[in-house]
Amino acid sequence: MILTTTNTIEGHVVTNYHGVITGEAIIGANLFKDIFASITDLVGGRSGSYERVLREAKENAMMELEHHARSLGANAVIGIDLDYETIGQSSSMLMVTASGTAVTYQ
Repeated sequence: MILTTTNTIEGHVVTNYHGVITGEAIIGANLFKDIFASITDLVGGRSGSYERVLREAKENAMMELEHHARSLGANAVIGIDLDYETIGQSSSMLMVTASGTAVTYQ
């Protein structure tokens, strides 16, 4: 399965468009990660715990997008866009949405 942010797949012709699909992932940032991120903010540097949470959420959203595409008979998703939002009380949850167009290509 090809997953790409581009609107075409170089060297291939899209033969069928299955429509716009999405994959979502919502992950909570726990109290300990918040405490360590606050310390990192005070002393400077990158927050590895939040980076891992972001990466995990993105990977989960992309896997869901791929599964949805396969269920439609597609062999690629083109034009992928990733959106990140915080939701919930005190913005304690991270939501990542991956959207794109499921296609079949030759």
